[in-house]
Amino acid sequence: MREHTDTRQRIQEVALELFTEQGYEATSLREISERLGVTKAALYYHFKTKDDIVASLMEDRVSEMEQLLEWARGQPHSQAGRAAIIERYADQLHASQHHKIMNFLQRNQTALRKHSKSERAREVLVEITDLLSPPDADLTARLRAAMGLFSLHAVWFLTPDEGITDDDRRLAALKVALELVNDARYAATTD
Repeated sequence: MREHTDTRQRIQEVALELFTEQGYEATSLREISERLGVTKAALYYHFKTKDDIVASLMEDRVSEMEQLLEWARGQPHSQAGRAAIIERYADQLHASQHHKIMNFLQRNQTALRKHSKSERAREVLVEITDLLSPPDADLTARLRAAMGLFSLHAVWFLTPDEGITDDDRRLAALKVALELVNDARYAATTD
């Protein structure tokens, strides 16, 4: 089973590279199989279409997000609870190299419009934002929480490969996110 998972993951990685380099529409399954060094039949065993590959990327991401959401629901509505949620979300994004998927999405926005998992990902982000702000939070507090989460994604777009390491990006984004969700004025109204 491990080999099946490794092959599936390798296909996703190579497809993502090609989709980002050439564009989703311009990339064929043949090119993916060639870069992998496997036959198209071997590729078909895991994925029948490019849409299947993209859907699998979204399904994996949504699954990770839903696991985080389930865990986050058990965290206290406090500065420490908010920090724990932000830190775990940042760790998850960093570990999964989610920035590569975000880069693909930025360059190929039409590729995911029709995928239901895209909508579920947005729903989970809204739920996480809700957990970062109390039920009676005003618009400013909710925006602060949303911008905290967004900063963890935005760092990959605002600083494209300027000799900055992935760890530097992660730490800078985490600092900004924590400042936003644990701002003293915000925390005073939510704790």
